[in-house]
Amino acid sequence: MRVKDLPEISKLSTPEKILLVEDLWDAISADDSSIPVPESHKTELDKRLKRYQAAPGTLLSLDDLKTRLDKRK
Repeated sequence: MRVKDLPEISKLSTPEKILLVEDLWDAISADDSSIPVPESHKTELDKRLKRYQAAPGTLLSLDDLKTRLDKRK
């Protein structure tokens, strides 16, 4: 299904379209059994967890991350 198949969507304002997308996402995420997690994602998460467990003190805090991002501006 495409947006052009539902002309009512084209009539919505941008904020209304965003709210619609949020509602759609909420409906999709509420039924997580129908969304398979790719094996590559599981592998990556396992890899990151092991890296964290090996050196938990090497992660950035949220404040450090924000500082680094601000320096890039």
